Amino acid sequence: MKLRLRRLITFLILMVVPFIGYGKGIDETINEKFKPIADAWGGVIFYPVNIAGIDVPIVVIMLLVAAAFFTIAFNFVNLRNFSTAISIVKGKFDNIDRHGKVDKAMVSTVDGDIVGTIKVESDGEVTHFQALTAALSGTVGLGNIAGVAVAISLGGPGATFWMIIAGLLGMSSKFVECTLGVKYRDVGEDGTVYGGPMYYLSKGLKEMKAGTLGKILAGIFAVMCVGGSIGGGNMFQANQAAAQFNNMLGITHPSAGAIFGLILAILVAMVIIGGIKRIGSVTERVVPFMVGMYVFASLIVLIMHFSDIPSAFSQIFSGAFSAEGIKGGLVGVLIIGFQRAAFSNEAGVGSAAIAHSAVKTNFPASEGLVALLEPFIDTVVVCTMTALVIIITNGDGSIMEYGVKSPDGVEATSAAFGSVLSFFPYILTIAVILFAFSTMLSWSYYGLQSWMYLFGRNKIADISYKVMFCLFIIVGAAISLGPVIDFSDAMIFAMAVPNIIGCFILFPKVRAELKRYLSAIKANKVDKS
Repeated sequence: MKLRLRRLITFLILMVVPFIGYGKGIDETINEKFKPIADAWGGVIFYPVNIAGIDVPIVVIMLLVAAAFFTIAFNFVNLRNFSTAISIVKGKFDNIDRHGKVDKAMVSTVDGDIVGTIKVESDGEVTHFQALTAALSGTVGLGNIAGVAVAISLGGPGATFWMIIAGLLGMSSKFVECTLGVKYRDVGEDGTVYGGPMYYLSKGLKEMKAGTLGKILAGIFAVMCVGGSIGGGNMFQANQAAAQFNNMLGITHPSAGAIFGLILAILVAMVIIGGIKRIGSVTERVVPFMVGMYVFASLIVLIMHFSDIPSAFSQIFSGAFSAEGIKGGLVGVLIIGFQRAAFSNEAGVGSAAIAHSAVKTNFPASEGLVALLEPFIDTVVVCTMTALVIIITNGDGSIMEYGVKSPDGVEATSAAFGSVLSFFPYILTIAVILFAFSTMLSWSYYGLQSWMYLFGRNKIADISYKVMFCLFIIVGAAISLGPVIDFSDAMIFAMAVPNIIGCFILFPKVRAELKRYLSAIKANKVDKS
């Protein structure tokens, strides 16, 4: 492993060093080549449907319809089973996975072990908490910082309300796709887990007598996921981290982005070489720290402006239903809030199912319930905290003008926090880099799983993808934001199309798994009593 890591780092350095001295800079050169590709692809995926004067990508409509459907179909599992999900993460029901029922007719010992005490190992590589943090690291990030500012600038404070509603609905979509991810995963002879939509689309739809359709959808998803991992899970993160870092320090060298990207690529390489176990061990430390740091800073601002909080909530609720001065009015605000929430938590996209499929469990629905916590943490908690800070500090209109798109979401959020905490831009810089870093870790795993589904589970496929992923970190840090956003959003949301189709067809399987797991919990309580 150490030899592979040294070779990868050496290769990355050799790729970048020759360009650093050029007057034009690698940044501008890469941008010129990449922009036409991004423009063309974004136009295909985000075909707009005009609603109340607002162009809404049809894929966003599909995600919201699916989220509402699954919420109703599973009798509001997002609310009814919320406390159960918390208990699973805390390990309250771990014994259900660790021990199976013992048939009294069995011999009392097997190979010297007492049957009643034999531990039944669950398939998987990471714990419930590690799977949750690995998936959260892929969603809690720059969308919570930059995306919220963009949403509020376009839709006013009222957009926050609809972001929260969309986040609550998205919890049901996460439950469905992550339950399927565990149910249809493959486990290799060495214990390595291979899972995600490409497996439940191909295997699950085959069970439903639609094998050909399943293979087609699985292949489309895998291709789009590789692209999404390179775009939104890589280049967008590197781009915003480099921009925030260089702006904070006033660095203007033409190749500054590429140099920052090289350093970031080396750090990422040091983790992803170790696979999901290494990623899980890192994210279980990084994610709580980075979210805690950001939320703590938000709480400081809110405490210092405690008297303004009621007014902020009043603006959120009134703006949600009476959107004066906002394009599209009420419908426009609703759409903006829903769209940004979908971009932030990725519920229904299928990406998180790849991380959750690696969990140690014998009950797929147990991890589905854990997964529904993601949109709650990402959108309902973190996004709302950001929104409150922006609304409170924008009382005089100094941060943004509602109804006019903020040109740079990160800068707007930084200005909002900085108006109260002069040192916050430095904290935000650390947060942005940590968010970007952790997101890359998760998306490298998503892309690798899809890459290996397409090209085989071998060392050549493994190392080729990881080299490519690290190279694109440098590309993302070097080019301008516009092309990165266009390409990123297009690739990630293209994944949603085959995933949602599969989830609609397979949701009866999820219902059966939920019933099985809740019955196991009930039986466990009876046994203990």
